[in-house]
Amino acid sequence: MFNNLHYIGFGEGGWGWALLQGAGVTISIALATLPFGLALGLVIALMARSESAVARWFATVYTTVFRGVPELLTLYIIYFGIQIVIQQLLESIGIKGFSIPPFVAGMVALGIVLAAFSSEVWVGALNAIQKGQREAGAALGLHKAQVFRLIVFPQLIRVALPGLGNNWMVLLKETSLVSVITLQDIMFIAQRGSSNTKEPLLFFTAAALIYLAFSLVSWWFFERLEKRSNRGFAAFGGQTR
Repeated sequence: MFNNLHYIGFGEGGWGWALLQGAGVTISIALATLPFGLALGLVIALMARSESAVARWFATVYTTVFRGVPELLTLYIIYFGIQIVIQQLLESIGIKGFSIPPFVAGMVALGIVLAAFSSEVWVGALNAIQKGQREAGAALGLHKAQVFRLIVFPQLIRVALPGLGNNWMVLLKETSLVSVITLQDIMFIAQRGSSNTKEPLLFFTAAALIYLAFSLVSWWFFERLEKRSNRGFAAFGGQTR
């Protein structure tokens, strides 16, 4: 393996630039998926705590299904199954040639799964915020939406941050699944390079190191973010007032 390090270099015949481009695709799809998945997860969490039995039922079914079904299967359903259904519907009204871009399919599939897991984090964070704060907001004449935006949500982020950080770390690794729908991420490039050079250990080790680098940077970032978000909380002796 060490005799063939030039294969992952940036010279002639090297795959270095391709690996960097794959790393860019990986981080791009992770960053695109994160806000979608977290926002959807928050909606599911609010439904889980809703007074409506139908909303609670939907939230329970959603989290049960997408936490239980393999992520790869969800990706296949979105990219192949849903795409075929949409194509048939559009063709029925004379529109042909529709296809879901692999990037969009990957983002939607990973976001749906992320929402199922992050909703549990959001629910736990919502339960940690005292009911009296909502009542105090209502006593001040704030509407429910204003209470949530001005009082609940800022605290919600602080409480949920550790769990959401773990969700992000898992998401980073799950992005490797998009290689099966021809999206040229790190794993796709590593597989292609391995096949062309017959050096699987070299390319998969390089891919592993890139993922590890992303994870270490993410760990450092979330650790700093958690410390920053807890500064004001610690100043009051860890008590929510």
